[in-house]
Amino acid sequence: MATILIVDDEYVIADILGYALEDEGYMVVKAGNGRKGLEILERDRPALVITDFMMPLMDGLEFAKSIRERPAFANTPILLMSGAQGSVGRSEPELFSAVFDKPFDIDQVIDKVQILLGPAEKP
Repeated sequence: MATILIVDDEYVIADILGYALEDEGYMVVKAGNGRKGLEILERDRPALVITDFMMPLMDGLEFAKSIRERPAFANTPILLMSGAQGSVGRSEPELFSAVFDKPFDIDQVIDKVQILLGPAEKP
């Protein structure tokens, strides 16, 4: 079962996204900021990362760059969710596999995850 890491300081968004992905059969782990996300990255070795842009301690751009600096995660797909900074993410295609503007369409996010990871086995 593929694990997805969701990093977002808005817990409601992380929960909604997490429940939707779990319903599709993926394992989900969450963090409220980029620093905690890096700890979970090393511990749980997710197959894909979804991150917000605006977060305390480390923004989504810094977080994605930190992921890319780790050889084991250099090719891990990263999806960026942003309310106002989507253009920043789109200007960094080497960092992000896709950028979604908030409010996002959950079905489009799931479709992109399935393209990148393949469909999960539903429980």
